[in-house]
Amino acid sequence: MQLAPPAHLAPRLDAYRRFVDEVLLPLEGRFLLEGFAAVEEALGGAREEARRRRLWAPHLPPDLGGQGLALVDFAWVSRVLGRTPLGHYACHCHAPDIGTMELLLAHGSPAQRERFLAPLAAGAVRSCFAMTEPDLPGSNPTWLATTARREGDQYQLDGRKWFASSADGAAFAVVMAVTDPDAAPHRRASLFLVPTDTPGFQLVENLSVMGHRGRGWASHGEVAFEGCRVPSDLRIGGEGDGFALAQERLGPGRIHHCMRWLGIADRALELLCRRAAERQLAPGRRLAEEGVVQQWVADSAVEIRAASLLVLDAAASLERDGPRGAREPISAIKVYAARVMLDVLDRAIQAHGALGVTDRTPLAWFWRHERAARIYDGPDEVHRRVVAREVLRPYLRDAPPPTRETE
Repeated sequence: MQLAPPAHLAPRLDAYRRFVDEVLLPLEGRFLLEGFAAVEEALGGAREEARRRRLWAPHLPPDLGGQGLALVDFAWVSRVLGRTPLGHYACHCHAPDIGTMELLLAHGSPAQRERFLAPLAAGAVRSCFAMTEPDLPGSNPTWLATTARREGDQYQLDGRKWFASSADGAAFAVVMAVTDPDAAPHRRASLFLVPTDTPGFQLVENLSVMGHRGRGWASHGEVAFEGCRVPSDLRIGGEGDGFALAQERLGPGRIHHCMRWLGIADRALELLCRRAAERQLAPGRRLAEEGVVQQWVADSAVEIRAASLLVLDAAASLERDGPRGAREPISAIKVYAARVMLDVLDRAIQAHGALGVTDRTPLAWFWRHERAARIYDGPDEVHRRVVAREVLRPYLRDAPPPTRETE
């Protein structure tokens, strides 16, 4: 049931698979049981190995040390790396840094690229992205309470953000804050680069996500800005460009997530099939012989294939038509790929029984950290509305105007 990748990618994908199997999977068990800090040093060695094997930063251009892959090609690579929680980090194409790199590459000033992009691309520092707020709905990114007030050649930031992924240990944050509360909704906010050692920036805590706070890169932080002053030249783009730039960042970001989710689904189906083949329900009777298990396997394989086609089509649409033209296919995959991944994970957990909810396999870790797939980067309900509007548009255009009955 697997789709065949383009012929020109086959050797590269084989190299990434070998790297995952030989270098990363041996580290995975300790990561699952002891956390990121326990394997951070070993992962540093894995990242150097990724450089040596020329697997580093597949999304970046060669002049920044990357492989220069087009988005559709990167989709295939990302799927291979998604088989383990460590894959994208080890090859330096992990969230949120990948989005920050793409944002600075496209819109950073020369000084910003030198100060922030160069060390980020080299893997010398990490970043975080601070947009979502605890007291306002993330589904409405035009409604923010965090402000950036202009004072001469500086801005003062005040407010609170949460789910700033990887804030723990990050060198700087990309922050979305309101610069003109009286402007039109999509022109109120701007984006800022805020070094985390700036006075007034505080990492309040690593949020406990389904009982796990995480450490370092593998964490989600709540951060506060209290009289946090940054120079005006650390604003990305013009005043009021924040929403447009964030959406431009989130478009490819949603595709990145979906690519990774396909890899998770692949791994879950692999574990499901192995469990079904090896587990005996009774002497001489394997789990794989049960009709319901065969149904789980079939449904999972078909759904993963369908999601793969949708994701590749959306990636091609984004490259061809840009973020606005690809809005509907991106919304479609955000809903569908997340659902497929979670459904396949659920079946694999069920097939493993009690083992499935322990950390002796990656299934429970994936479930804990990826259930939010239906929430972050826009909840399912918002993306369904985008798709529905596009589908309904020609019918509404051609329909007669509604009539009102009068008494």
